[in-house]
Amino acid sequence: MAENQKKVQENELNHVAIIMDGNGRWAKERGFSRNQGHEAGVRNAREIAEVAQKLGIKYLTLYIFSTENWQRPKLEVKALFMLIETFLRKYTRELIEHEIRVHIIGNYLEMPESIGLGLRDLVGATAKFTKFNLVLAVNYSSRTEIVEAVKKMAKDENYSEEGLKDLSWEKLSSYLYTKEIPDPDLIIRTSGETRLSNFLLLQGAYSEIYFSSVYWPDFKESNFKKAIESYFSRERRFGKTSEQLENTSNL
Repeated sequence: MAENQKKVQENELNHVAIIMDGNGRWAKERGFSRNQGHEAGVRNAREIAEVAQKLGIKYLTLYIFSTENWQRPKLEVKALFMLIETFLRKYTRELIEHEIRVHIIGNYLEMPESIGLGLRDLVGATAKFTKFNLVLAVNYSSRTEIVEAVKKMAKDENYSEEGLKDLSWEKLSSYLYTKEIPDPDLIIRTSGETRLSNFLLLQGAYSEIYFSSVYWPDFKESNFKKAIESYFSRERRFGKTSEQLENTSNL
């Protein structure tokens, strides 16, 4: 792991994004309520953020609340809101003291006012920090992000059919929620599910994906490091052949 940590510090692994799945099933198997499972998930998110920061990873993105989560039972949605509010009360000072910059992606201002404004204030209070970036996906949908980006671009640029000929990924990506955030190198999903669930679909085009059977509350430092080891065992070709990469490295 020491060798991998050195690679992390050399920016060979700059951004890890996590779909934190399995809180409810973790709770059910232990006779707990789903809300207790989500509480355990929040505690574990804090622990994994500390590990990522210790390893030298610059960006950690956590999928907190998707637009699809509104469809869950009302009591569970309300409990999730309460957890976000608890997070803001409990960890805002800690985030500022440790100079962690917080980014929010998603339509978070459409959340209950206390959450939306609290998240906005947290972003503002940490905006000048550069040591470590914690990205929270709140009320996030990749498809909605893409649609909104196209609408903003068309409005700003007054695109005509002729103008669209010059459209590029760089141009479009500047309208995404993640315009100030590098694409994830590694996307992790816990709990045994093997899909991306509307998460960073464009940004993750060339991400390595790691699926773990471990429920999120049990996904500890050793599991996180195992995912990183898997990442460094892979060859990232970005459409090229192994021979092309080898020739480039020998230049």
